[in-house]
This record gives sequence, C-alpha cells and structure tokens, in this order.
Amino acid sequence: MITSPAMTAAIELPLLRFIPFRRRDIVAMCLDEGALTPAQLDEFKRTAATIEAHFQQEFHQIKQALKDAYTTVDPDVDTRRSGVEAVDDDQLAALLEQVLIRGNYERVTETELNRAFESASLFNIRLYVNLEDFDEVLLYTRGVSERSERINGPLGFFSRTVNFRNFDRVVLFIRFKETIDEQSTLGGCRPGATMLKLFKDVPEADLEMLFPNTRIGMRIRDKLLIGIPALVSGGVVLSTKLGATLLLLGSLLGFWLGWKQEPVTLDRNSILALLAGLGALGGYLWKQFSSFRNRKLRFTQTLTRNLYFKLLDNNAGVIYRILDDAEESECKESLLAYYFLLAEGQAMSAQQLDEKIEHWFADKWQCRLDFEIDDALGKLEKLGLAHKTRDERWQI
Repeated sequence: MITSPAMTAAIELPLLRFIPFRRRDIVAMCLDEGALTPAQLDEFKRTAATIEAHFQQEFHQIKQALKDAYTTVDPDVDTRRSGVEAVDDDQLAALLEQVLIRGNYERVTETELNRAFESASLFNIRLYVNLEDFDEVLLYTRGVSERSERINGPLGFFSRTVNFRNFDRVVLFIRFKETIDEQSTLGGCRPGATMLKLFKDVPEADLEMLFPNTRIGMRIRDKLLIGIPALVSGGVVLSTKLGATLLLLGSLLGFWLGWKQEPVTLDRNSILALLAGLGALGGYLWKQFSSFRNRKLRFTQTLTRNLYFKLLDNNAGVIYRILDDAEESECKESLLAYYFLLAEGQAMSAQQLDEKIEHWFADKWQCRLDFEIDDALGKLEKLGLAHKTRDERWQI
C-alpha cells in the first residue's frame, strides 16, 4: 500500500457548553474537594436535593406538554384520539427547541448544513438530499471533537489520513409535507407526520446520511472505474464477436435503404451469426449493468451499516432522552454555581465565578468548556438560593 502524507491541518473547535459528567459525578467531584465545613456539607446536600426536586417537577410538566403536542404527528402512535381534547400541533417545534437549548444542544444553521452537504463523505460515497421534500427541518448537535480517519484510495492505493469534525450527538427533526409522492424515497412515510431521530458519532461531512430521502450517487472516480473497463471490453466485443453481425446488419440496412442493389441472402449460418452477435451484445450490456448495480448495492450496505450503529433512538423516545439531557444540564449548572459560591464564603462577581469554575474543570478534570454562568445564576436566583448585591456581586 502506498501512503500519501497525512492531512494534519488543525481544526478549530468551539468550547463546549455541555458538561461531560453525570449529575451524581458532579456532586461527588465537589464533595471530594474537601473545601466545605461539616455544616456546609449538610447545607450543600440539602440544596442539591432541592435543586433536583425542582427540575424533576418542572421537566415533568414540560414532558406532558411535549407528549400532547407530538401525539397528533407521531408516526408510531398506537392510541386513538377522542376528538374532545384541544391540542396545539404548532407548538411542538418551539417546545422541542427550548428543551434542546437547555440540554446544551447547538442548532446547525442552513449555511453550516450546506457546507456539510458539499463536503466529501468519509465513507467514499456520494450522497444527495433534497430539502424541498420537507415542510420543516431542524438539526441540533451536542459535543464536537476532532478525529482522524484513514481513507483508502482507488484499489486500496494512496491511502491518506484526514482530520474532521465529529459530533457526539445529533438530533434530527423533520416535518413531512402533506403530500408525498409514493414513487419517491419518502413513499413509506406518513404525510404530515413528524420524525425525530437521535444519532451518535456523526462526522460533519456525513450529515446527509441521516435524512430519510438520501440518494446514493456515483462519484467521478467510481464512474471511471466502471466506464474505462467497459469501453475497453466493449471495443474487444465489437472487434471480435460482433464483426460479422455488424457487417450483416449493415448490408441489410443498405439494401432496405436502396444504397445497395444486390440482395442479402439470410441463410441458416447468417441467422446463427446474427443471433450469436446479438446474444454477445446482450450479455455484455447485462454485465455492465450488473457491475453498476452491485457497486451501488455495496454503497447502500455501507450506508445502512453505519446508520445501524449510530442510531440511538426514534420519535417519542428522542423526546424522553433530550428531556433527561436538559434536566441533567440544568441541575449540573445550578449545583456548580451554588457549590463554588458556598465554598468561597463571600460575594463574587459573575465573571469571577465563571472563571473559577472553568479553571477548575480545565486544571483538575482536563476539560475545557464555556460555562453558562448567567444562566446558572439566574436559576439560583429564581429558586431563592442566591442573590445579587448592590455592587453586582453574587452570594448565598
């Protein structure tokens, strides 16, 4: 195998808003610091229980609202509608977006999505998506990292290493149009339904594979790998097996068009030669079609295999997952802000508290993140657990 130089261009990654530790781990990490007195330890544990209970109750109410909004467009629903309940279908996207933001998911803009569509796939296939097939599309990601992958060139030669952005979690929200062409790739989807999908470990360049109307196309390289051998073998077939057939067909055509006066005699040998030539031509064309079809089938299998291992949840299951993510995130942010205010023992500005928490994660836990201090302090203030002084400082 011949290896080309690796592509080592650095990829700029944004700081995480997502705290990559469980809520219970955050509590244990804070207690392990040993910065609290016995009385403060009891206070922190009581406050942690209060914070968790508050968000459990709040997100239970949000869950009911999301269930009510989703039930009429859920493609997997197995319950009947009574017809007496009042359900606002239009609030689903807005509610879902609020929960995703609270769970530290980032929305993929149209510009970013188009850039991903134009990027070369890491799976050596060309994918096409027509967004006009949908009434509404929302794509959210959480957690981004730089990864490397070795990609083989034609026939396994000239492999190269590429660096790419990888999303830890991707949520896809799609609302289908009220009219779906049964002959299209969306023929099995229910018109007007809403689809939710949750994936893991998705390269930015392969976001197209998540859509239900993804079409697999042939790259120029693949067309050459099929076309060049086809032209060579076609020339061989024409010169060896179809010579007599072409000569006979040319004579018949010339006689029928009046270009040739001498009649053409079709005896048994001529007919056999004609049939043999046509059979050879048919076999050649079928072989080329089979080669093209088998190559697309291999691409389809590659796509299906990757999606199988990346899919985490569907439809209503996605709602429950992101609700849990949002509840965890809200609790973690509130717990951290409260702990560091309690451990400091005096009033701090929002910036000081923000820097203290971010440095703690970077120095002790090797995790660089952008802590949402304003959001965290706002939640503590709402719960009556912290307040702002006249000089714009915060204290318990």
